[in-house]
Amino acid sequence: MDYAERLENAAVLGAAGKMGSGIVLLLAQELADLALKPENRSRCYVLHAVDISDRALAGLLKYLREQVRKSAEKRIVALRQTYADRPDLVDNGDIIEAYVADALAVVRPATVPAAAGQANVVFEAATEDLELKLKLLKAVAAENPKQPWVFTNTSSIPISELDSKAGLGGRIMGFHFYNPPAVQKLVELIRGKTTKPELAEFAEALCQKLRKTVVPSRDVAGFIGNGHFMRDMLHGIAELERLSKEMPFVQAVYCVNRVSQDFLVRPMGIFQLVDYVGLDVCQCILKVMDPRLPGQGLKSALLERMLGLGAKGGQNHDGSQKDGFLRYEKGRMAGVYDPEAKRYVPLAELQAACDAKLGPLPEPALAWKTAARLPDKDKALAEFFGKLDKMSSLGAELAKRYGSRSHEIGLGLVKDGVAASPEDVNKVLLTGFFHAYGPINDYFKAKVSR
Repeated sequence: MDYAERLENAAVLGAAGKMGSGIVLLLAQELADLALKPENRSRCYVLHAVDISDRALAGLLKYLREQVRKSAEKRIVALRQTYADRPDLVDNGDIIEAYVADALAVVRPATVPAAAGQANVVFEAATEDLELKLKLLKAVAAENPKQPWVFTNTSSIPISELDSKAGLGGRIMGFHFYNPPAVQKLVELIRGKTTKPELAEFAEALCQKLRKTVVPSRDVAGFIGNGHFMRDMLHGIAELERLSKEMPFVQAVYCVNRVSQDFLVRPMGIFQLVDYVGLDVCQCILKVMDPRLPGQGLKSALLERMLGLGAKGGQNHDGSQKDGFLRYEKGRMAGVYDPEAKRYVPLAELQAACDAKLGPLPEPALAWKTAARLPDKDKALAEFFGKLDKMSSLGAELAKRYGSRSHEIGLGLVKDGVAASPEDVNKVLLTGFFHAYGPINDYFKAKVSR
């Protein structure tokens, strides 16, 4: 069965979720593109979009219609060639609407996994819950006589464990899209111990078609992306707890968050990133990693406490940020949660005092957005961090400790064989997390012992 035939009947489980909807969007367009090729006109391409809620699936179809239209507008030159044999499609608007209709025509919404019973390939995009994933994957193994290939979007659960417990016989591979899948270029591909080679070949081909950047990861809980992020987060939490002995909790949160953004030239602070991902998701990932990597202390009582108080983070249906460690107004940080008082302290009440404690940034300051676009980015970063190294303010010392720990985590992923090389670790952070530089660098190399 070749690539085009394999995708003739596909399915996405968890299709209406944050990750699943993006995967459906990508696959719907790929299936539509295949169906429109002359050599495939006799084939019927089907993508089963499976989720438990009819309402959520209705929302998925609305999302698909909007996003496919935007994509078609950008691809209009190529689409004019695709529809060259359609004399009824005269102007660009007609062609765009035709493509939207063709892409949506391949999608079959369903609320039961059995709808994927004839699929050749299944993408699983359920939440990061082992039991839920196993329930779905066991159903795939039991109800589909075609023995489909399964690609799981897990960001932390070992593939070999899913394979053995679901009884898939090597017909599974990790295909970790980054959020949002339609925008993010990075995909982590993870082979289990028994993953069949032909799955990896197909995955590589699909990634190429979707114009994704591929980084392979060894099948170790957390893989490369969360292997770094979770440890990086735990360092931030440890620094917060240490600083909380010297200053109010809300000030400590603000200080660590600002240092990890402005002083480290990152796109957002560590607690903003945790809020974006969702405290509950981070906790689920830690619960996967900690027992599978014993002795590393991959757990956080503070996350448990914050979740118990209702500070969960994540996004609303419209994409706006939910409150977590921080409160947000119109997408901007507006306050910090105080677990003792059980309220958000407005930023205006603590920002000036915290900034004074941290001290100034190196001059000239280097914002992440500026650094990421500079043609001589490496030189600018080296100069910025060179000046930071000579400073002894609280902010500078926190940043040096943080950068050193990030470097150490990156090296550990290579040493443990999770990543094949420092370049792979850096590529994940540069591409998947939009960092301006990788954690394995010369800026903090000499400071690891601090």
